[in-house]
Amino acid sequence: MTAVEVEGLRKSYGEVVAVDGVDFTVARGEAFGFLGPNGAGKSTTIKILCTLASADAGTARVAGFDVRTQRDDVRRHIGLVFQDTTLDGYLTAEQNLRFHAELYGMPRQSVQPRMRQVLEMVGLWERRGSKVLTFSGGMKRRLEIARGLMHSPRVLFLDEPTVGLDPQTRNSIWEYIAQLREQEDITIFLTTHYMDEAEHCDRIAIMDVGKLVALDTPAALKASVGHDRVTIRTADDDLAAQALPDAVRTADGIVISTEDGASYLPRLFATLDVPILSVSVRRPSLDDVFLAYTGRTIRDSEQAAGMPAFISAMVRR
Repeated sequence: MTAVEVEGLRKSYGEVVAVDGVDFTVARGEAFGFLGPNGAGKSTTIKILCTLASADAGTARVAGFDVRTQRDDVRRHIGLVFQDTTLDGYLTAEQNLRFHAELYGMPRQSVQPRMRQVLEMVGLWERRGSKVLTFSGGMKRRLEIARGLMHSPRVLFLDEPTVGLDPQTRNSIWEYIAQLREQEDITIFLTTHYMDEAEHCDRIAIMDVGKLVALDTPAALKASVGHDRVTIRTADDDLAAQALPDAVRTADGIVISTEDGASYLPRLFATLDVPILSVSVRRPSLDDVFLAYTGRTIRDSEQAAGMPAFISAMVRR
């Protein structure tokens, strides 16, 4: 059975195409990740699947319901954790969850046991009477996950679930998500631009400029690259890049993909006239996969996408 079915999905904002003819399916019980830089179309796709935005073309079904014609049915069967917190800081954790239960029409007798179950799952049962404004960023994120689970959804959407959190808190959030998959019969659909987080997913869809450029398991995607990644810094990277036709310039230096990095290094030192300042060799990663399919790293993509926004903000100011 499929939890999410998408075919030919397209969404534009004026002349900007945010989602450009996307097709994919998500199996029931799967942890499915959307990987890509900010502005790639990940959040727009989630908004369409959660009935918060309408597609210009294409079809999408979530939990068996059409997102365009059966919006109420879709909303009853999904949970959603936004990038930015939507909790009421002046209410307690318990009050936030009770308000959510009222909105979803949960039977009154089931609210208390379900609330205890989800709060214990995220380690916040002892803090149920505390106002949310006293919570740390990680505690708020955990409470939002608990709130998204209150009405027992069939699909839980997590839009950048750990953005803005420190590495230790990010790891703890993923521990709670792993526990959630063990205890709940649920499909998890998440967006992220953190490579290490994408490793937790059963399958990954790589988004770039509104298009789906690759979709497979993390292991299969890395195997598809099939090369070691050699990264060098030189005294003149521009000149060195011209002498290496297969090299790619990135923010980290000059990157060359080769089948055997160890045997490639002696040839590199022998043929390159520009002094080499540093060298690193490593096996393929998801960042290498993104580089192979798009021609740049996620960090380079975000820097390129962020510059026009920065200039625009300065002009408005």
